[in-house]
Amino acid sequence: MSDALPVYTGPERILSGMQPTGGLHIGNYLGALKHWVRLQEGKADCFYCVVDMHAITVAHDPADLPGRVRAAAAAYLAAGVDPSRSAVFAQSAVPAHAELAWIFQCVARLGWLERMTQFKDKAGKDAERASVGLFTYPVLQAADILIYKATHVPVGEDQKQHLELSRDIAARFNRDFGAGEAVLPLPEPVIPPSGAGARIMSLKDGTAKMSKSDPSDNSRINLNDDADTIARKIKKAKTDAEPLPASTAELDARPEARNLVGLYAALTGVSAQAVLDDHAGQGFGAFTPKLAEIAVEFIAPIAGEYARLIADPAEIDRILTSGAERARAAAEPVIAQVRGLVGYWKG
Repeated sequence: MSDALPVYTGPERILSGMQPTGGLHIGNYLGALKHWVRLQEGKADCFYCVVDMHAITVAHDPADLPGRVRAAAAAYLAAGVDPSRSAVFAQSAVPAHAELAWIFQCVARLGWLERMTQFKDKAGKDAERASVGLFTYPVLQAADILIYKATHVPVGEDQKQHLELSRDIAARFNRDFGAGEAVLPLPEPVIPPSGAGARIMSLKDGTAKMSKSDPSDNSRINLNDDADTIARKIKKAKTDAEPLPASTAELDARPEARNLVGLYAALTGVSAQAVLDDHAGQGFGAFTPKLAEIAVEFIAPIAGEYARLIADPAEIDRILTSGAERARAAAEPVIAQVRGLVGYWKG
């Protein structure tokens, strides 16, 4: 008799999302959005949501949230996500996310959540004053994934631990309620191809990841920045006094230089070493104007499409409504199955 665990045999599905906590930037595009676009070319059904339920785990302005959801959706679309092939929607428009999250809170264990490093990072020294929602954020994230029985999730290094929790919750649910069947898949990570661009750092600090929540707008290149703004930000980016070296190994102790070379490589589709082969010995006074020119050319079509979309909120709302309908249609049979398995009253 085999002790092998049952294998999930459902359709392949992909789920990912971003918080509407600020304008999306070039790091979001290079690290995630361009891979979302690539993934929708395959056979899997893709669900790309704006995770506004996660956004309220910290202080926020309710009046601003709908506009920020539209802005994030516009950035997805401007980057190339196709709403005819991928469901683009607001997380809160699918109530099953919240219902499954509660069930998963009863499946997950406190010790699992206490090991989550992102809560410690976000809560800082005032952890006891943080919202319970921030603490249970990873459980809602598991529900986001598994309400669609997503089999694959594009993730960066900082989200791997949360995906492992999603797998643990799915495995525990299958064991406790699955009657020997793999009711829920154990989602697999989709890691972006290795190379430049997977992790773009702040223009103000080469040791910190570029972030849309950074209080300094000069720390990032936003997807809707105009040419003058991009050129100014790159000109003011933190550098060092040394010329560019001949090899990437020599960048290891130079985080700002490594970041700008990596950004150049990502925007041009070449290796960091190839960038150094062409620019070794140059100072940043010569290098950054070239980088600015490349960045302006790269961002221009995305920024143009973003501007067109954001000027037509009715079109964005139509896409979000249609995407939510598709997402609810996929989620409803899953939550119905889960409700039955945990023994809810059928009425």
